[in-house]
Amino acid sequence: MAEAERRDETALVVDDVRKRYGDTVALDGVSLSIPSGEVFGLVGPNGAGKTTLVRALTGTTRHEGAVSVLGASPGTVDAGRVGLLPQSFDPANRLTARELLAYYAGLYDDARGVDAVLDDVGLPNDADTWYENLSGGQQRRACVGTALVNDPDVLFLDEPTTGIDPAGRRSLWSLVDELAAGGTTVLLTSHSMAEVERLADRVGLLRDGRLVAVGTPEELIAEHGGDSHLIVDGDVDPAVVSNVLDADVESDPRDGRLVVRDVALADVGRLVSELEAAGVDFDSFTWAEPDLEDVYLRLTGDSLEGRR
Repeated sequence: MAEAERRDETALVVDDVRKRYGDTVALDGVSLSIPSGEVFGLVGPNGAGKTTLVRALTGTTRHEGAVSVLGASPGTVDAGRVGLLPQSFDPANRLTARELLAYYAGLYDDARGVDAVLDDVGLPNDADTWYENLSGGQQRRACVGTALVNDPDVLFLDEPTTGIDPAGRRSLWSLVDELAAGGTTVLLTSHSMAEVERLADRVGLLRDGRLVAVGTPEELIAEHGGDSHLIVDGDVDPAVVSNVLDADVESDPRDGRLVVRDVALADVGRLVSELEAAGVDFDSFTWAEPDLEDVYLRLTGDSLEGRR
């Protein structure tokens, strides 16, 4: 489909969607509209409802409320216009990367060339290697390729860069940018807030089945990220830092380092001098502006540690 046609559509609409599994509420009145060509990041703790919402949008679960994909119900939309990369994907080990993509390409009447997709996901030199002999990152690249062979108008990516090295991750980020620039709508779920902040035009945060915040990363950080903060790394008594800065000191749930909120950059030098004068050992200081991970922690009270 031409780029202009893609951008004329509202790609995804979710209207008061509700879903229960017995006594467990998975989705509790979620409403959302995503225009064509947008990269939308969906984040939240495990069990927040992210997978259930994707299943509702892909027509693989029953629910209350209305859902549309490219103006049609998920069950009637042309499958060739939708691509899906699930978090857990286990293709046949004794297919090469080329054979795997060729198999999925064969499911569509108008698929892309397999070699072009292999180039896109960075596997041209490993195309004839069996899937089981690819590294974990290469396997994930091949899986990404299976979701791209039909040149989808809407692409669902669930933790797309899991296990991929930093260089490969940046390469796939650039690919997502190119797809969105060409009019593809991308719904991205990830526990990497750096990835979401880098890629997403807007972000929605799910908590206990409710969409509690939606906005651009900049908007969410401004509203929920809090103040600039100082991170103290090392075996330092919190009371010493508190006395020097006349401020409250907390422990970061991600790694236990000390965090002092709303610290002026000029105060960092004074703290360093006074700690050194008092003979207090420390490893490092980091002064930082808030980011999307701070938003996540504030709105969920959840730790991202171990959630890769």
